[in-house]
Amino acid sequence: MKNPYLKNLEKIEFVMTYACTGRCKHCSEGEHSLNGDMLDARKGADSVRKICSEYDIKTVMVFGGEPLLHPEAVRLIMREARKMNVPRRQIITNGYFTRDREKMREIAFMLSDAGVNDLLLSTDAFHQETIPLDTVREFAAEIKAVGVPMRLQPAWLVSEENDNVYNRKTREILDSFSDMQIPVSVGNVIFPEGNALKYLSEYFAEEPPKNPYTEDPCDVKCVSIEPNGDTLGRNVYENDIIDIIRNYAPSDALLGCIQ
Repeated sequence: MKNPYLKNLEKIEFVMTYACTGRCKHCSEGEHSLNGDMLDARKGADSVRKICSEYDIKTVMVFGGEPLLHPEAVRLIMREARKMNVPRRQIITNGYFTRDREKMREIAFMLSDAGVNDLLLSTDAFHQETIPLDTVREFAAEIKAVGVPMRLQPAWLVSEENDNVYNRKTREILDSFSDMQIPVSVGNVIFPEGNALKYLSEYFAEEPPKNPYTEDPCDVKCVSIEPNGDTLGRNVYENDIIDIIRNYAPSDALLGCIQ
């Protein structure tokens, strides 16, 4: 019998690492460095296989930090997702993990071979403060060359329509990709956590947007696994992922959940 709190589970997320090549002032996770824990890819692939055997998973996503600092790990997880017939195999990357064009080509082929079919390329005023746009364009060209579906993924401040200096710069950056004919996703609206609260607090004077990624603990639709293995209040390095799912329950404060 499935856990009633996860009866609508349809997505698995892996935070590959919090190490990152960017220093973005809008990042909800705060300051990053190039050092950090990396998710054990074998444990990640094992989790994909076991969860997909019991649930109708629609999406497997890998992000970070910068996940392509560990491309072999990404490939292992995505290959398992394809093997388990997960329809959407998604990665979010800032496109800046090397300046070596040959290495970009190698990793682009690796992602194609692994079955990635939705690559979201983070491009906006915040990423491009510290990440060179020319290098990102080079990686985008290699991704196009191998035929991996790709979208630009901007971060908007206040709202997409708001006319502030950051959004204006983001629109300029998106326009600079027009020659490459890469679709633009709806992106996301920045919420006041981590660096965003530290550096952009003046833009949240009115009612701030809520974190759109917060799960309802009574109706978990996405299992998110951290680099250290934490998920649903337990750890995949210490417990089998199916046991974690079967034994999950909201905290005592949320026992009023309707099952």
